[in-house]
Amino acid sequence: MSDASLWTALADPHRRAIVALLLERPRPVGEIGEACGLSQPSTSKHLRVLRDAGLVRVRQDAQRRVYALDPAPIAALDAWLAPYRELWNRRLDRLGQRLDETSQDDTPHPTPKD
Repeated sequence: MSDASLWTALADPHRRAIVALLLERPRPVGEIGEACGLSQPSTSKHLRVLRDAGLVRVRQDAQRRVYALDPAPIAALDAWLAPYRELWNRRLDRLGQRLDETSQDDTPHPTPKD
């Protein structure tokens, strides 16, 4: 599993939809395809990409293949994004402060009465 394969796997909107479904609970292939409006071959191709990237695990349940989300790669992505999240939080805080200052400067001041 490489960072590039994670990003590539998550770049496709169908695969992101599959990840969102699996966030709720493990699901068999047929249910995933039906929920995403995909054919069985297309669903299998997307699941293979997600599995190769390490984002999902598969287990055999009688005749069905049941897929589940593997949280480890998601945690790695979250850790990678943390510094960028902090950067944006600081910038948004500064923007909020500046907007507060600007709105205070624009407040009409009462004029003295004669």
